Amino acid sequence: MIDQSQRVAARVYAVTYLLTLAILMVAFTRFFAPYLVWANGEATAGNIFAHEAGFRLYQTAAYLNGVGLVVLLVALYVILSPINRGMALFAAFSQLIYAGTWFAGILLQLLALRTMGSGQHLGAIGMSSPQALAGLFLDSGWDAYYIGLPFLGLGTALFAWLFFRSRYVPRWLALGGILASAFEGICGFCYLLFPAFGTVVSVNWYEIPLLLFGVVLCLWLLIKGLSPREQKTA
Repeated sequence: MIDQSQRVAARVYAVTYLLTLAILMVAFTRFFAPYLVWANGEATAGNIFAHEAGFRLYQTAAYLNGVGLVVLLVALYVILSPINRGMALFAAFSQLIYAGTWFAGILLQLLALRTMGSGQHLGAIGMSSPQALAGLFLDSGWDAYYIGLPFLGLGTALFAWLFFRSRYVPRWLALGGILASAFEGICGFCYLLFPAFGTVVSVNWYEIPLLLFGVVLCLWLLIKGLSPREQKTA
């Protein structure tokens, strides 16, 4: 039987996912994307320092998204641990690693801003340009993101598999989540090891399938809720 805690967790998951996604997308498109120069951290650093107040609004949204990631993985664990506790725990841990790399990326962005604001320590490390060092921090932030992305794909694929087994949601939806998660995880791993992979599969596309799965899942949970049909446990 589906208990009340699972139903509450499902609603918490749906509301948190949609709310944090909306906040992040608005902040990214308004306060980061206009200043972002792909594959050129130094140019990006100059742009964001010239618009520091706006960029800090994006960082605030990114931080809230990181907190939301932790809420989401806990909610999924509560929903799906009755199906297979060990797999749900491993999936949650995988997503926690991704959340850690997300916060690491925010920290590197803050270091970039601090570096642009004061170059007093650059002489000690042989750097003559604050903007060059800030660009290095920003590029490293992307590396941290791509390190975490395969863990996000793994964790989400495992949670989607548990949804598939449980029939809490339609199997076609759970299967779509498995495929979308595998696609994003593989693309993130390939992009980390082979940056030229971005010319094969654009970084603007590999996240879209998983985002679509997340939105559809949330809408299903809000409208239909968890289905009690043919539950299986392990």
